[in-house]
Amino acid sequence: MRALLFLAVCLLDGARAAQADCGNVSIAEMKWKSAAIAANFDKFILENGYGCNVTLVPGGTMPTFASMDQKGEPDIAPELWIGSIKIGFDKAIKNGQLIETSKILSNGGIGGWWIPKFIADANPDIRSVQDALKRPDLFPAPGVSSKGAVHNCPPGWSCRISTANLFEALDAGKAGFELIDSKNPDDLDDSIANAFKTKTGWLGYYWAPTAILGQYDMMQLSMSVAHDSTEWRACTSVEGCAHPQVNAYPVSQAVTVVTSAFADRAGPALGYLRARTWDNATINDVLAWQDENHESNEGAALYFLRNYSELWVPWVPADVAEKVKAAL
Repeated sequence: MRALLFLAVCLLDGARAAQADCGNVSIAEMKWKSAAIAANFDKFILENGYGCNVTLVPGGTMPTFASMDQKGEPDIAPELWIGSIKIGFDKAIKNGQLIETSKILSNGGIGGWWIPKFIADANPDIRSVQDALKRPDLFPAPGVSSKGAVHNCPPGWSCRISTANLFEALDAGKAGFELIDSKNPDDLDDSIANAFKTKTGWLGYYWAPTAILGQYDMMQLSMSVAHDSTEWRACTSVEGCAHPQVNAYPVSQAVTVVTSAFADRAGPALGYLRARTWDNATINDVLAWQDENHESNEGAALYFLRNYSELWVPWVPADVAEKVKAAL
């Protein structure tokens, strides 16, 4: 009997120690909203479910990666976009300095040419960019109804270059379209909002995850070809490329990364970070709610936890889920 009691006490002490080992945790709160919301709901779950003491620190792709790689801090980057740091990132993973726990965006960051779903529903023959370019009448250019419009990104954005090159590769000008360059991000967003307000067709570049795609029901069109990374680097993404070819936009990977030191002491909390992932449709909806309600990143995180329990509860053990729910 004493042996069983001793064993039970040891197991209880071990569980408490594993939770206590989580200790102080630093999480990078990136500047963009999807990552900032993830940092805030990670904070809430780790504090209330696992007993961690969490501090959010400002972050960005390059500085956060460099700091984690060289200094071992912060402990967690919930949404690290690895495309621009691929060589260094792969090296850090191989050397064991950093550990990728999950792909936080299950379907990756996506970009491409989109149309309103009400246009797609009314025109089931339009499923590709090439299909849309046969119907300039459905996507009238502002002030020039005889021309179709392809809406492009603001100055300084890389998508402005790639979209312009693809416009040329697709011979969109010969098909009766004009390339409409947005003056700023609000200009691009306003053009979509106006299209839905007036029930007018819209065709152009956009990306996910974003609040706009949570607010407005859009459908991405196929480019009818696979992504060619060599062509993308050599021409599609290069301003002034002489002979651009039709190319699909790449899917960008956003992952959750932790330092090896944190992984060694995280205990059960590491299991949560390995399980935690969501898709673009979900984060689009949360971003749209945040935008419409002028909410903070913390407020949006709480909204997610209160309204998407069917998604996050499976990420954690039942007892942890109950603690988190009780704290909401």
